[in-house]
Amino acid sequence: MDRKDPLDKIRNIGIVAHIDAGKTTTTERVLFYTGRTYKIGEVDEGTATMDWMVQEQERGITITAAATTCHWKNCRINVIDTPGHVDFTVEVERSLKVLDGAVVVFDAVNGVEPQSETVWRQADRYNVPRIAFVNKMDRPGADFDETINQMYTRLSANASAVQLPVLEDGSLVGMIDLVEQKMIKYKDDLGKEFEILPIPQEMLPRSNKARLLLLDKLSTVSEHIMEDFVSGKPIGPQLLREAIRKMVLKNHFVPVFCGSSLKNRGIQPLLDGVYEYLPSPLDVPAVKGMNPDTGEYEELTVSDSAPFCALCFKIVTDPYVGKLHYLRIYSGKVTPGAYIYNASQRERERITKLIQMHANRQEVIDIAFCGDIAAAVGLKEVKTGDTLCEEKSPILLEAMHFPEPVISQAIEPKTKSDQDKLGLALHKMEEEDPSFRVAYNHETGQTIISGMGQLHLDVIIDRILREFNVEANVGQPQVAYRETLTKKITSTGKFIQQSGGRGQYGHVVVEMGPPDEPGKGIVFEDKIKGGAIPREFIPAVKKGIIDSAKSGVLGGYPVTDVIVTLVDGSFHEVDSSELAFQMAASLAFKDGLRKASPVLLEPIMDMEVTVPEEFMGTVVGDLNSRRAKIATMSQRKNLRIIKAFVPLSEIFNYATVLRSITQGRASYTMEPSFYQEVPLHIAGKIAVRATSSR
Repeated sequence: MDRKDPLDKIRNIGIVAHIDAGKTTTTERVLFYTGRTYKIGEVDEGTATMDWMVQEQERGITITAAATTCHWKNCRINVIDTPGHVDFTVEVERSLKVLDGAVVVFDAVNGVEPQSETVWRQADRYNVPRIAFVNKMDRPGADFDETINQMYTRLSANASAVQLPVLEDGSLVGMIDLVEQKMIKYKDDLGKEFEILPIPQEMLPRSNKARLLLLDKLSTVSEHIMEDFVSGKPIGPQLLREAIRKMVLKNHFVPVFCGSSLKNRGIQPLLDGVYEYLPSPLDVPAVKGMNPDTGEYEELTVSDSAPFCALCFKIVTDPYVGKLHYLRIYSGKVTPGAYIYNASQRERERITKLIQMHANRQEVIDIAFCGDIAAAVGLKEVKTGDTLCEEKSPILLEAMHFPEPVISQAIEPKTKSDQDKLGLALHKMEEEDPSFRVAYNHETGQTIISGMGQLHLDVIIDRILREFNVEANVGQPQVAYRETLTKKITSTGKFIQQSGGRGQYGHVVVEMGPPDEPGKGIVFEDKIKGGAIPREFIPAVKKGIIDSAKSGVLGGYPVTDVIVTLVDGSFHEVDSSELAFQMAASLAFKDGLRKASPVLLEPIMDMEVTVPEEFMGTVVGDLNSRRAKIATMSQRKNLRIIKAFVPLSEIFNYATVLRSITQGRASYTMEPSFYQEVPLHIAGKIAVRATSSR
């Protein structure tokens, strides 16, 4: 079967931004103007197509990345609408991993906000070309030029306007197209009818100045534009579009569009921008993977005739068909009934059905081609980040990395009948969301769930209660503390048992110390010489250390950032076993941890508070009482922006406190930043509390 859409006419894009910048509202307009929906969905009314979850409709926020497909100018656009809240940043991370381009939405009033910076950094990490859309241009205080200036200063983006907003009595009536040098003026409220007019005489000085700035920015990265610009030659729209596209594909330039999604302004030109400037699967650098048999890196061929290769970037539990595995197909094609090879798990699986997703609606398809984003049904052992390919052409794509949780809660079933249902629900949630973890504390008999923030856990608990009909009790949120050591030591572990017949003998000597930089976790190195310990027992030593690191010596918290080097030991010809060496390693690790001046670590949050001038002193005083370190203070119009680093343990329910001390006029955002040593007087209280609760 031949493909309907040529590869060069496919755009895989994500819509990313800070919370409340208008991503979902923009996506709803994209679906309406491309003819995908016949009625505009509204986030505030809970009717948005892309916010289909009950929790999303109730809270008016996006929680899960929703995928859909639409067509514009003979071009197929696969769109993923992502969340803006930091608690769901993993959804943005995995979406950007598989997308070719992105539309970054900015709020014209608030400019570049904290989560805007986060998603921009994520896009930088995956080298995703992007265009910008400055939304909410109809609101009082909107400042198009200042937003672009902040993109330059805060994001180091080589950004320039390709449009200018046209305002009449505070309303956005159209925009000036700096490429075509024309004015787009809307004729109706629905934004479907507009006319193309010459730029009015009174607006020419401003548009000429903005076009010169655009050419100046492009000339720094395009020799062709520079030559014509310097020599004073006229630069036509076609040449300008080609130069912009070329520079966007290289990630050297960001064209900035403007509009108001809520008022249906600026979406069609933005769609033109997606079509003209963002890459097709043929325009992005070839994806590289490692051959698991040879260990060598290979480039994938972007073609339908090449061997099949796809990445599973998301798993969703569907009440009717079971698990849906979202796939980005990088090469080849696949049909229902096909057997595929999971190179990550080294297992063979069969796809029973292929689905094209439209938010939560499913359209069964007969084939999925190279460049497509589709969902597969029937896969059993495939996990998020696994590579699927042909068995005769195995390849392993780069794995996806997910952040560590920073907050935990205990959860327990209310009745015996809820116990199995809760276990099943938690297992499904863990499969869906790699930033959500479930652990069982054997000492307290509690099930502990961990996530990226209070909202993250609230939504998961809400889903467990509603979707899986589980009655459960939930404990108070707890900070996910860690333990580590502060000095280098040598530790010995011996496990010897004699009880008649064959005994147990394991003896290890390890060196333990902190790594050069934090964030390494537990690193195990084997430097045994001369066969002091037989090779077959080394994995058991490593397992003993990893298992032992799950619970520290101060408060029973997980241990992190320790380099453990196995340097010596001894064995017994008859009595040595894997279990004996596992136990010896565990004893050595625990003993070493006690000797190496262990300390507690706590998660520190990067917080930004936006507060009116008159409440500035009150908010700063409150933050100081919470052990905050104020990093910067800046001004945006009549508001003050406070950037600070605050321990997570000090800001539970901070939203309520902030509202009460500022009469509801301040707002804040925060995201996990790093782990830091807990002050001694507080560490003692935490350790006592942890010990008494066990």
